[in-house]
Amino acid sequence: MNITTFITFAGGIGLFLLGMRLMSDGLKVAAGPALRELLARATKSRLRALGSGALITALVQSSSAMIFSTIGFVNAGLLTLGQAIGIIFGANLGTTLTSWIVAIAGFNVNLQALALPAVAIGMAGWIAGRGRGVAMGQALVGFGVFFLGLDVLKGAFTGAEGMFALAERAGDGPLRIGLFTVIGALMTLLMQSSSAALAVTLTAAASGMLPLPAAAAMVVGANVGTTSTAVFATIGATSPARRVAAAHVAFNLVAALGTLATLPWLLALAKMIAGHDGPPSTLLAIFHTLSNLLGVLLIWPFTDRMVAMLERHFGERERDPAVPHHLDRAVAATPRLAIDALVLETGRMGGLALQMARSALSTGTAAGDDTGLQRQQRTIESLGTAAIEFTSRVNSGGDPEVDAALPDAVRVVQYYRAVAELALELARMPLPSPAPPAQLATPLQALQDMAAQVLAASDPTTDAPLDRAAIDTAAGRFEQVYQDAKAELLRAGSRGMLPATSLVRMLDRISMTRRMVEQACKGGRFLARLAPQPAAI
Repeated sequence: MNITTFITFAGGIGLFLLGMRLMSDGLKVAAGPALRELLARATKSRLRALGSGALITALVQSSSAMIFSTIGFVNAGLLTLGQAIGIIFGANLGTTLTSWIVAIAGFNVNLQALALPAVAIGMAGWIAGRGRGVAMGQALVGFGVFFLGLDVLKGAFTGAEGMFALAERAGDGPLRIGLFTVIGALMTLLMQSSSAALAVTLTAAASGMLPLPAAAAMVVGANVGTTSTAVFATIGATSPARRVAAAHVAFNLVAALGTLATLPWLLALAKMIAGHDGPPSTLLAIFHTLSNLLGVLLIWPFTDRMVAMLERHFGERERDPAVPHHLDRAVAATPRLAIDALVLETGRMGGLALQMARSALSTGTAAGDDTGLQRQQRTIESLGTAAIEFTSRVNSGGDPEVDAALPDAVRVVQYYRAVAELALELARMPLPSPAPPAQLATPLQALQDMAAQVLAASDPTTDAPLDRAAIDTAAGRFEQVYQDAKAELLRAGSRGMLPATSLVRMLDRISMTRRMVEQACKGGRFLARLAPQPAAI
């Protein structure tokens, strides 16, 4: 291969990858909340999850994007691991559409005549459109660039018969099959796109540069190589993300081993379906589909066991309360899912903060050991920092709801951090000495009981969703009880029933309690506004 051919080849791959990225990103943004609702409604059974995964992956033309979205749905609590695994199986089926596009359109259509109008119309929508029209324009541009890249690849293979001379040197048999499987995996690993590796493979086979068995082995390798994207995404990711990625890897390995073990028979079946005179690109598209179907058939009976096994593993992050359980890069890439994940994480943070508040209210002495409260406060600080950093990584894509929700999420974090700080201060406050007279016990106990009721109404970790009206009602009742207790304390102090030092300490305690309850109420109100309506799953 000379330098000109290499540059053309590399440029064709670059255009192909750019087109795939533009098309996938544009379609995801254009879909907006529809993608979330579609998956929520289409995963009531594992079979429906399989179908929806295949359909959506075929539409967005990226199995990696679908895997990332699925990880986000699991992190955001919208899908169970079992439902997610069904979607993953379907995503691997849906990605075979790329092979069919390359096989059918790539060699039977004037690609420039198809690509250039798409780029022109798409750019017009991208520049002049509004809202989702911009995203659809971007997707259409990506569609055109996708075919331009494919056209350049075709040209690069013309007269470059020596590019895959390794096929002849490797001989026949398992050695050559294994070698080209590794080549397919490495190509996908380097390009981070199985679709691009498949396009290269199908184009090379159609140009006569690759014998059919070697090309089929590269298709298998591309399927294995695509798991690298999911594996890289799980570095430092949440436990649910790692479980989903492990399921993706397991499926592709099972499909690859099953395909390689039955390679001659699958190729024979592909020829039978296409007709023995079918072009190599069509045969490989059929083979690719058969390979992934075989993977589904092999692994489907063991899905429940896989779910149970994965649930038992990758739980070390979940055991550390200071580590976010729902936030990672995969979720941040999809704005609506990022908000769902923030609701879950800040809700978990709020539960810890309110637990601290209850402990502080029941503390009997300032001389007690507050090591546990300090540890909880550090945990809340760590979660708050992670949540705020996460909001800065979320790209709203111009979605006004996301733009409004992100500042609210930061407010919620700050309110719960304040609850934790106030709870620690309250627990450390010295109790009055001597103790207040008996007639003050009733209003002070009423204040503590009412504070507990407000914290219960504001608790985001209960089964019932937060109710802003209920929080407001409880907060209003607390304020009345607080004013009554304060009036009784001032009355007792003015009559000499309570020493000045004890009066000041008691007033400080109830004031601190009031501030803590107010911050908890604010956190609950904003979190209730932030939380989406639960989808029917």
